[in-house]
Amino acid sequence: MLKYIILLLTILAGFCSAAGSAQEGFGIGIILGEPTGISFKNWLSPTRAIDGAAAWSFEGDDALHLHADYLFHNENLTEVDAGKLLFYYGIGARLKMQDNSRFGIRIPLGAEYLLRASPLDFFLEVVPIMDLAPETNLEFNGGFGVRLFFK
Repeated sequence: MLKYIILLLTILAGFCSAAGSAQEGFGIGIILGEPTGISFKNWLSPTRAIDGAAAWSFEGDDALHLHADYLFHNENLTEVDAGKLLFYYGIGARLKMQDNSRFGIRIPLGAEYLLRASPLDFFLEVVPIMDLAPETNLEFNGGFGVRLFFK
């Protein structure tokens, strides 16, 4: 279990220290759903970003939920006059700490709306998760949220 915690913290530290932000900088905010908590995002280029959360899971036994994802964005699917509507997909890791802690792979699918003249973004995502330890299990998370960005 300790090795999974160290692995996830190492991934999070690397993501948070990534330099440069070609699109919108670093953002922090909230995610509501499963899980509910603090969300962050760091843009690496106009189409790639790292996001994650430290949140509380209310599914089954209450648990601390940590995740980090590498995301790919596509803004060419639709046009919006007052900002940008981006669709994204990615891959990441999740650690759910409870009596029977779980570690798994996340595949986030979502949409994000960036306001043109504001540092806010709004997002909605659905996430299939394949738990790998202590046993293999498929489940789904999902939520919506808002983040404030700093350049």
